[in-house]
Amino acid sequence: MTKICIATGSYFHPQETQIGFHAQNLFGGNVCILHEHPMDSDPFGLEHHAWMPPKGKKSTRSEKLALLAAKVRNIAKHRTARVPYGQIRNDLVTFLDKTAPDAILAEFGNVGLRIAPVAKQIGLPVFTYFRGADASSQLRIPLRAAGYRRMMGHLDGVFSVSQFLLDELAATGVRHANSHVVPSGVNTDLFVPSKKKKGSFLTVGRFVEKKRPDITVKAFCLNAQKTDGISLDMVGDGPMLDQCKSIVQDFEMGHRVTFHGARPHPYVQEMLGQSEVFLQHSVRAKNGNTEGLPTAIQEAMSCGLAIVSTRHAGIPEAVIEGENGHLVEEGDFDGFTAAIGRVAENLSGLPEIAARNREKALARYDNRKLIKVVEREIEAVLQAK
Repeated sequence: MTKICIATGSYFHPQETQIGFHAQNLFGGNVCILHEHPMDSDPFGLEHHAWMPPKGKKSTRSEKLALLAAKVRNIAKHRTARVPYGQIRNDLVTFLDKTAPDAILAEFGNVGLRIAPVAKQIGLPVFTYFRGADASSQLRIPLRAAGYRRMMGHLDGVFSVSQFLLDELAATGVRHANSHVVPSGVNTDLFVPSKKKKGSFLTVGRFVEKKRPDITVKAFCLNAQKTDGISLDMVGDGPMLDQCKSIVQDFEMGHRVTFHGARPHPYVQEMLGQSEVFLQHSVRAKNGNTEGLPTAIQEAMSCGLAIVSTRHAGIPEAVIEGENGHLVEEGDFDGFTAAIGRVAENLSGLPEIAARNREKALARYDNRKLIKVVEREIEAVLQAK
């Protein structure tokens, strides 16, 4: 059976559920892990190796000079200073020799940038999966696009959660002939519709600039002033939470808007199952950061919610205006307010949209189907070698 080595930054970051899903399920769980940062715990019991030394490790003067020289060479050759070198590289290669994977899948472009040169040197096929910031804001980092362009020559294939991200990369000259759009997907057996609470709106996510929760809550409050029977639940926390609470207080809508704080996945599943409409006003952040295709949107579709969102990143690839939701331009407060109003005025039409979104999620965003696409494309390369 094919064995894959997943290369990632952290093993395992709790917010990176899609990476955890790959770690447990790619090629039947025949997986080993390369991770950049040392970890205190081993969540999956897989063979794993950290290729960076623990922070705080003291270095001799000669080691510091060797590190500086290696960084200069790496920048000149790969346009990044962080390709493993010296003993760190040797230990990494020893781990790969011991575990004997058939290929490496680097989760996130920046990880691929560091690992792909080593994989290519030892003749191991390597693929990279782009997911969001790695193909948007990180392109503003000096040398990053140049590094990605060089990395393409080392790669055997590219995956991306949305066509939007591939287009972002292509705009800077980063292209690969063997590229595939494969969303992260969701477990459609866990994210299922339940008994819906009529007129219930929901947001899930960090209260950060990229999601503009201030626009969402203000637009909802304006509609709630003139429409009875609608409510909003907001799950998450972050730096803009207090601002959003102040907006609700100013509108005197504390009885219509509930802040739940950060909650675990089972709580989110329950909230999605019983809600009717999902709101997410995603925008490109000031640093250029964008979504790929938000997992929350896919979860909401799987749970049969109508979507009100923005024409941002890969969202228009999932949400079609008038078919399974409404989309407005990023930052369009008036348009977002009007879109919420159209939904609130037609609550009787939501069951039809719910069925349509559930059907679409089963067909296009079931992560068990999507992981088979990744496996198929990797095996096609391996069989061709």
